Amino acid sequence: MNATPPKGVGPLARREARLAWKLLSPTLIIVALVVVLPLLAIFWISVKPVGLADLRAPEVRVYERLRGDLLNVGDTGTLQYRVSNSSPKAPITGVSFNDLIPAGLDVEVNDDRCTFDDQTLSCVIGELAPGAREQFKFPILVTQAQSEEPDIRAISASTFGEASSSLTNNEFTLDNFRLIFEAEDFWDVLYATTFYTVVGTIGALVFGMFAALLLNQSFKGQGIFRGFLLFPYVAPVIAVAFTWVTLFDPFSGSANALLIQMGLVEAPINFFGERGLALWMVTIFEIWRYFPLSFLFILARMQSIDSEMYEAADIDGASPLQKFWALSIPQLLGILSILFLLRFIWTFNKFDDIFLLTGGNAGTRTLTVNVYEQAFAVSNIGAGAAVAVVVFAVLLIFATLFIRFVSKEEGL
Repeated sequence: MNATPPKGVGPLARREARLAWKLLSPTLIIVALVVVLPLLAIFWISVKPVGLADLRAPEVRVYERLRGDLLNVGDTGTLQYRVSNSSPKAPITGVSFNDLIPAGLDVEVNDDRCTFDDQTLSCVIGELAPGAREQFKFPILVTQAQSEEPDIRAISASTFGEASSSLTNNEFTLDNFRLIFEAEDFWDVLYATTFYTVVGTIGALVFGMFAALLLNQSFKGQGIFRGFLLFPYVAPVIAVAFTWVTLFDPFSGSANALLIQMGLVEAPINFFGERGLALWMVTIFEIWRYFPLSFLFILARMQSIDSEMYEAADIDGASPLQKFWALSIPQLLGILSILFLLRFIWTFNKFDDIFLLTGGNAGTRTLTVNVYEQAFAVSNIGAGAAVAVVVFAVLLIFATLFIRFVSKEEGL
């Protein structure tokens, strides 16, 4: 008699699924707040005509000044106001301000837009154009003796007004993307980014594999040598970047002094200032700094490979190169694929290394450096966000294609 397996999901499984979703919900909410919301904000800003000055909402500013000796009855003075729009682009509508005047001071209103009632001075201005200013001067009379001079700091006007913010209004534009793609150096930036990412990623994997092959053998001082190889990765980036800049300085660097003394060059080389060479230098720095990460993962995978395969290959007379190509490489393809994907994404997003070494000069400006320059050096937040969207789109396409094709071939 054949037992028929139950169809569908039982009540216990459904309860467990609901419990699992309840337990996961805090994590999902945190991920959404930390990752999704900033990403949506970048997309939103990329289609807005927003500069660095537009991040602060327009506001009405009132500056007050009280002139004259106002102690005794009959003394006169002048109460001055200067009302301005803080934004150079957006107008403010419904502008008005109220001010509570200390008792014993009488304000003579000489402007139809203002009233003085029950020690409260009120002025309705209406609309303030971008960057506009309005000035008011009112004679003031002491009707009650003052024990001390009125403190101007005690006179605090309340302002009112409404303005449309560039971040929240319904104005959208594609000029940010047009500015990026139509820039004269866009293809140079894209080339530098591609070269830096591809060569840096492959170089880190190759040198990491080479180091793993060397240290996969047992010898005296193996642990110390492994720890020494980790130094470039664990050292502070600002320290090692400063060391490299000093070492390859064209005037006082040790590298140039050594090359000149050996007769290899006649004049100092500006390693980080010469176009073309500077891109190679920052790429070599990327390889040197991050190959230890590849080395750790590859070495851990090598040590998990069954040694009996290599013993059988020795019996068959296989050379070290044949064993590496036929036995080691197939076992390492999985970890190499993961490392290539991660290193490609991390290197494509890398900003601090290039910025510390060259500042993006001499043909080393990548897309991430361009984000910084557009957003802060040029004060165009919208264009900076547009470059960030381009970076995200490129990485999303690359990761999707890589996972869909390469990972399937490697059985991941």
